[in-house]
This record gives sequence, C-alpha cells and structure tokens, in this order.
Amino acid sequence: MNPLQAHDRSLLQEGARRLIGVDEAGRGCLAGPVFAAACLVDSELFTHSDALVKTFEVNDSKKLSAQKRESVYADLLALCKPGFLDLAVAEASVAEIEELNILGATRLAMQRAMEQIQSGGDGWGLPAVEASGPLFCTGSASVVILVDGRPLRPFPYEHEALVKGDAKSLAIAAAGIAAKVERDRRMSRLAKQYPEYGFELHNGYGTRVHREAIRRHGACPDHRRLFLRKIVI
Repeated sequence: MNPLQAHDRSLLQEGARRLIGVDEAGRGCLAGPVFAAACLVDSELFTHSDALVKTFEVNDSKKLSAQKRESVYADLLALCKPGFLDLAVAEASVAEIEELNILGATRLAMQRAMEQIQSGGDGWGLPAVEASGPLFCTGSASVVILVDGRPLRPFPYEHEALVKGDAKSLAIAAAGIAAKVERDRRMSRLAKQYPEYGFELHNGYGTRVHREAIRRHGACPDHRRLFLRKIVI
C-alpha cells in the first residue's frame, strides 16, 4: 500500500463514512476555464486487492506524464463502476473567472464537483457550514472533505485543507488527475478552434510561446483578460 492509500484508509478507519478529495486544474493559466474534480473513496476499496492495484500509481498529477495520467484516469473510472470510487468533474468558465476572480471561480468549480458527487448518492448530505458552526471538519464528521491547498473562504461546506494534499491523499490526488486530464482534453479541443496559440502544447499556461502568440495575434474569446494585463498586445 502506498502512502496516499494508507492516509485515506486511516481516516476511514477513524470513523468517517465517506471521504471526498477535491482538487483543481488550470488556476494559473492565461486561457480556458478552471476545472475542479471531487473523488469519493469508499472504504470497500481497501479490502479488494484489484482496487488497490489500480490505485497504486495514483499520485500528484504534476509528477505523472500526460500518458500516465490518462492511463491512471482510465483505471479510476473503471473503479467507479463497482462503486469503489465516485468521480465528478466541473468547471467555471472564463466569464465566471472575470466576474468572481480566479479564487472565487475555483471555489465555484469545486462546489459544483462536490454537489455532483452528492447528487449521485443515496440520500446522504454534504456537511453544511452553520452560521455559528466551524468551517473545518472535526474528526467525528461522517463525511470528511479534503481540499488541496489552503482553506476555502467563503465556502458552504465544512472541510479540511491539506497543503500539498495531492502528494498525501489518494482522494485528492485522484481528483487532481481527473481535473487535469479533463481540462487538457478541453484545451486540445480549443487548439483546433484557435490553432495559432498552440494550446495543445501548453494548455493555456503562460509559456514564452504562448505569450508571443498573444502579442502576435491578440487575445481570443477564451483568454482570461484579467490575466493578460502585463502582456503587451
């Protein structure tokens, strides 16, 4: 068992009935929506050797090649069919990034992904933050939500923030892989629509090639205008 598997198994053994990991992809890009994913891990996963094998290579998406991410993502989706996992991917659009800023849009995408997970369940609910209640989960919570990075404020659900959580938690890492793969696929489709920017090469990040393409061709409708203020167009 790798450390990510062991981390989540220990949380479920401590009493949590459901464990949800949440991560994002594309927050620092100059173009395209921000994606987020939620991964619900069922305790039954840790009792089946095949499920453990299929999640053994789950890791921080940044440490995996594009080909390996696709392969691991396929294994994760296969584990959803027997109910060992549940995955949901959501996004916030460029327009929502402009309206809410990138942090607000990221929170929105995460909330959408979590609520997709909850809506497909058997009647259980996400741990809502009460007006006088805590923002963060306690060890006794039946549904534990782990979010990669810093605490989300404001946010309607109790959660635990885990810095570099995609290198510590199976649920967070699986969510990060799902968000990254689905966002890269979206950027590949945008590359066909706007071939002059090379989205298939950098996925919208601010590489030298991308910045030079923006200077040469101007911004397209899928560029984040607020992110381009330091680029002379």
